Amino acid sequence: VFAVSSTTVAMYDRESGRLLASADGATHLNSAFILKGKVYCAHSNYPKKPETSEIRVFDPEEQSLTIFHEFKEPPGSLVWNVHDGKHWWCCFAHYGADNAKTVLVRYSDGFKEEQRWTFPKAVVDDWDKMSASGGIWDGDTLLVTHHHYKVLYRLKVPKDGKELELVEALACPFPGQGIAADPKTGGLVGIDRGAKKVVFATK
Repeated sequence: VFAVSSTTVAMYDRESGRLLASADGATHLNSAFILKGKVYCAHSNYPKKPETSEIRVFDPEEQSLTIFHEFKEPPGSLVWNVHDGKHWWCCFAHYGADNAKTVLVRYSDGFKEEQRWTFPKAVVDDWDKMSASGGIWDGDTLLVTHHHYKVLYRLKVPKDGKELELVEALACPFPGQGIAADPKTGGLVGIDRGAKKVVFATK
């Protein structure tokens, strides 16, 4: 199990909780995504301005955390990124009065921007002046977390239009932050930041 804090990525044995590997040195890591045994982490300089954003990759064998891709003039602070086999999907957040500017951007594998979408007003209004802290694909829809409420938003990317569509809001045990699919149970893995716990949930 991989756990991500603002500065550190750590790998733990799932059964015993024993620390197996870690790397630090980051400024503001956010949600992360596992691809071919490595952990691709959203990273930004939040709350500093102007925003800088990168994808950093944690290699558990090397116990290293390095820059995988740096975004030039990013449209916000990168908070989560996932890969669907063809594209990178990256969410750039804004906060406070500007949180409606939060966008989901689809990039080619070479990080050429292809399209971007804003979030539905009903979701933005529920963010409590924060933003979407985590997101993963679940079939043909996205499951997106709140920053600090126990809710998941199921969102659909429209065939036409520049705004994501809200399918439903779901109760969940994670008070915000990043989530991941759990290949062992078919459920989800998240965190309770306040309790400093990794939380496992079945669908």
